[in-house]
Amino acid sequence: MNLQPPQQPNARDRVRRIWLTLIGLALALALIGTAYVQWRQYDLLDGTIQFQNDALGWSFFQLEAEHLRLRNDLQQAISEPDSPAPGRLQLRYDIFVSRFGLVDHERAARIMAPQAAYATTMDKVRRFVARADRYFGANPTNPSSTAALRELLAELDGLSVPLHDLSLSASHLLYERVTQRNAAVRTQSKHGIALTVFQCLLLLVFAFIVLRQFRALLQRRDRLELLAERLGAARIEAESASRAKSAFLANMSHEIRTPFHGLLGMMSLLQETPLSAQQMGYLHTAKESANHLLAILNDILDISKLESGNLHVVPAAVDLARLVREVEALMRVQAQSKGLALEVSMEAEVPRWVRADPTRLKQILFNLLSNAVKFTAVGRVELKVEAGSGADAGRTVFSVVDTGIGMDEATQGRVFQRFVQGDDTTSRSHGGAGLGLEISRSLARLMQGDITVKSAPGRGSTFVLKLPLPKIGPPAPGASSAAAATEGAGRMLKVLVAEDHPVNRLYLEAVLDKLGHQAVFAENGEEAVRAAQEQDFDVVLMDLHMPVMDGFAATRAIRALPLPRGAMPIVALTADAFQDSQDQARLAGMDEMLTKPAHLPQLRELLSRYGAGASLSAPLPLPGSPETNADIVDRATVEQFHASLSPQKYASLLASFFESHAGTLVRLRGMAAAGDRSGVWSQAHALKGAALSLGLRAVVEHAEGVKTAASDNGHGDVAEALSALERHLQITKDLCQSLGWLPAAAPGRTVS
Repeated sequence: MNLQPPQQPNARDRVRRIWLTLIGLALALALIGTAYVQWRQYDLLDGTIQFQNDALGWSFFQLEAEHLRLRNDLQQAISEPDSPAPGRLQLRYDIFVSRFGLVDHERAARIMAPQAAYATTMDKVRRFVARADRYFGANPTNPSSTAALRELLAELDGLSVPLHDLSLSASHLLYERVTQRNAAVRTQSKHGIALTVFQCLLLLVFAFIVLRQFRALLQRRDRLELLAERLGAARIEAESASRAKSAFLANMSHEIRTPFHGLLGMMSLLQETPLSAQQMGYLHTAKESANHLLAILNDILDISKLESGNLHVVPAAVDLARLVREVEALMRVQAQSKGLALEVSMEAEVPRWVRADPTRLKQILFNLLSNAVKFTAVGRVELKVEAGSGADAGRTVFSVVDTGIGMDEATQGRVFQRFVQGDDTTSRSHGGAGLGLEISRSLARLMQGDITVKSAPGRGSTFVLKLPLPKIGPPAPGASSAAAATEGAGRMLKVLVAEDHPVNRLYLEAVLDKLGHQAVFAENGEEAVRAAQEQDFDVVLMDLHMPVMDGFAATRAIRALPLPRGAMPIVALTADAFQDSQDQARLAGMDEMLTKPAHLPQLRELLSRYGAGASLSAPLPLPGSPETNADIVDRATVEQFHASLSPQKYASLLASFFESHAGTLVRLRGMAAAGDRSGVWSQAHALKGAALSLGLRAVVEHAEGVKTAASDNGHGDVAEALSALERHLQITKDLCQSLGWLPAAAPGRTVS
C-alpha cells in the first residue's frame, strides 16, 4: 500500500504567503488612511458649522446698528430733553450692551485673532460701557445730565468707524474661512474616493488570493482524506493481523500446554519408580526443562490475552498475610538453592483482609522475586509489604529488593518492554523470554496500580509494586463454603448503570461491588448509548429522567443497535413509579422496572436472573433507633444500608447527599423566581430520587410536594413548598447527626 506523507510547503507557497501578507498590510494602511480622511472631513465640517452657528458677522452688524440707534437717541435726548418717553434711552442702552456681549467672548476672540483692530475696538467699547454704566447700568451711581450725555455722545461717535470696519472685517473673515474649509473638504473627498478605489482593488486582489488558497486547501483536504482512508484500511488490516496472531498464539499455547501437563505428570510418576542416580539426574534435567518451557508458554498465553483484551482480574476476599506466606514458602527453596537469604516483612498497618485477585497478585510477586533471585549471585532478596502514605495513601506497597547485578538508566528505561532482559548479550548466563516484567506491569495496571524500578549497576535493584487493595472485614464464620458455592454457581456480570445523580452512583457502585459485579457508569443517556455501542454488557440499569438524553430515548437507541447488543436486558431504575412511566418504559423497550430505593436484596434478586453475586456478611446493628422518627427516615432502608454496606459507607453517602444538594435550594428558588416550572420540577425530581435511595422519607415527601406545585396543572405555592422542603432537609440532617449516622456539621453551617 502506497502511503505518502502530506507535502511540505514549497517555495511557491512561501511566495504566495508573503504576497498575501503584503496585501493585507496594504489593505490595513488603506483602511487607516480612509479613517483619517473621514475624520478630517468631520473636523472641517464641524468647524464650518461652528462658524456658521456663531453668525459672528451678523452679530457685529447688529452691534453697529444698535450703536447708531443709541447715538440717535442720545442726540435726541440732548436736543430735546423733554421729548423722549421715560426709559426709552435706558432700553436702547441695554440692547446695545446685549449686542456687545455677542461679540465680546473667547470664541470670537479666537476667530478674530488675525484682525488686530478687534482687540483695540473691544477695549474702547468696554471703556464706553464702563462709563455709561454710571448713568444707565443696573446700579447707576450718577444722575444723567445734558453734559454727561454730551460726553457719552462724543465717545460713542468715536466708536462709529472702528465698529463699522470691524463688522466688514468679520464678514470677510468668515467668508474666507468657509471658502477655505469647503475647498479642504473637496480635497479630502477626492482623497477619500481615491483611497476607497484603492481599497476596493486590494479587496479584489485579496479575495482572488483567498479563493486560490481555499481551492488549494480543498485539494489538500482531498489528499489528506485519501491518506486517512488508506491509513484506516492499513490500521484495520494491522489490527486484523494482530488479532489473528493473538488468536493463533492463544490456541497454540493451549494446544501445547495440554500435552505438557501430561508429560509432567508422567515424569512425576516416573520419579517415584526405582531409578539409578544417573537416570534420576536425567529425569530431573528433563523435568526442569519442561517446567521452564511451560512457564514460557504461560507467559505467551498471558500476552495474547492482554493483546486481545480477554485477560481480566477477578477480585475476591484475600487473606493477604497468608498469600505472602505462600509466596515466601515457594520462593525460599529457589533462593536457598543459590545460597541467598530471603527476608519477608509485613507492617502491622497493612490490612490482613483485602479485595484482590489472588492468582494475579501471586503471579506478579512470583515474577518479581524470581527475577531478583535469578540476577543475584550472592547476598539477599527482600520482600517488604507496607501501607502506603502521603501520595500513596490507600495503596499497599510491595517492595522487592535484591543485591544483584543492578541496571543502568538505559536498561531501566526498557526493562518493562517485551522480550527485553537486563542481560541482553548473546552470551548471557540467565535464561528466560523477557516477558515476565511486561506481563507483571500490565497486570498491575489492570488492577489500577503500577510497578516502578530503581537500580544502579553493581548495587542491586528495587522493584516497587503499588496496588489499591480495599480493606474488607473477615468473612463471617461458616460463610466461606456458602460463598464459594454461590460464586462457583454464578458469574460476575458486567453492568452498565445510567444514572445522573452522584449520590445514587456512589450507592450503586458500592452495592454492585458488594455483589461482586463489574459496573460501568454513564451520567446521561447519550453516554449510556455510546458505552453500549463500544462494549458488551450483561444488563443495563437505566434511570428514566436524565439530562442530554433521557432513559426512554437511550433505550430506543440501544434497541436499534445490531444484535446482540441491541437485545441486552435493560431494567428501568427510577423514582418515578407511576403507571404512565411504566407504560412508556415498556414501549421504549425496557424489560423490567425497579423503583428507588433499590435495596440490595432487590438488586441481588434482579441480577440473579442474569448471573449470581457474591454472598454478604451478616447485618451490622444500627447505631440508633429511628422508630420514633418514622415520618422522617425509613427504618427499613437504613437497616439495609447498614447490613449490606457498612455504617461508615452509609455516613459517606449521607454526607455526599447533603453536600451535593447544598446549592440545590438556591437553584430551585432562582428557577421559581424566573417562572421556570419545568426546571423546578426536574431539580425536585432529582432530589427526590437521591433521598429515596437513602431512606430520607420527609425529604422525599416534600420534594414531591415541590414537584406537584411546579407541575403544569399545579395550583400550589412553589415558594411555600420550597420553604417546607428546606425546613425538613435541615430537620433530617439534624436527626441523622443526632443518631450518629452523619458527623456533626461545623458551627454555623446549615442546609441551604
